[in-house]
Amino acid sequence: MSKLKALATLIAKPKRLFSLLSHGHKGYLDSIGWFSAFDKQQAIDGSGQPIPWVTYSFIDFIKPRLTKELSIFEYGSGNSTLFYAKNVRRVVSVEHDEEWYHKIVKEKASNAEMIFCRLDMAGDYAKKSASLNEKFDIIIVDGRDRVNCCKYGIDGLTEKGVIVLDDSERKNYDKARFFLKEKGFKELSFSGISPGLFYEKATSVFYKANNCLDI
Repeated sequence: MSKLKALATLIAKPKRLFSLLSHGHKGYLDSIGWFSAFDKQQAIDGSGQPIPWVTYSFIDFIKPRLTKELSIFEYGSGNSTLFYAKNVRRVVSVEHDEEWYHKIVKEKASNAEMIFCRLDMAGDYAKKSASLNEKFDIIIVDGRDRVNCCKYGIDGLTEKGVIVLDDSERKNYDKARFFLKEKGFKELSFSGISPGLFYEKATSVFYKANNCLDI
C-alpha cells in the first residue's frame, strides 16, 4: 500500500487514526520503548536501556534464560553487547567497521571484549568465533557474511551451545538455515517487530538436545 493510500485510509477511518495516535503515550508500543527507539534510532527498551536490535519476541524469550554462567560471542556489536554483558558472564564481539568499533569499544562493559577484524568473505571475520582459544554457549550472528559465520560458528560452540541468526526470514540466509539443520540443529523462530522498526522480521535459535537455554 502506498503512503498516500494509507493516509487516505486513515482519514476515512478516524477511529483507527485516533487509536494509532493514542499509542504514542500509552499501550504496548510505548511500554516496550518502540517510540523511543524510533525517535533515537537505536535499540532501547521502555526505560531507555540498551537491547539487541532483534525481534521483541526473541528478547522476551532470551532474557530470562541468560545467566552469569553463560558466555556469548557476537558477530556485530552495539547496544546488544551492552545488554548481553549485563546478563551473562562474558561477551566477545567481532566488528568489521573500524569507525563503529572505536566508538563502541569506549562504551564496553568490563566483562566484554571487542575485536576489530576487517571483512574478508569466508575469511578471518567469519572464522573468528572458532579461532579463539575458548568455546561459547551462545553465538549470535548479526553482522556480515552471515552464512559463513554460521558454518564456521559451530566449531566455536560448547557441547550445549546454540546459534542465534537474526533476520532469518531473508532468503539469502536460507543456506545458513539449511546447513545448520543438516548438522542436526533444530530451529525455533521468533517473528514480529523490532525496536523502532515496523516491518515483520525473524530471529531464529538453532539448538540441539540438552542445550544451555533448556529448549
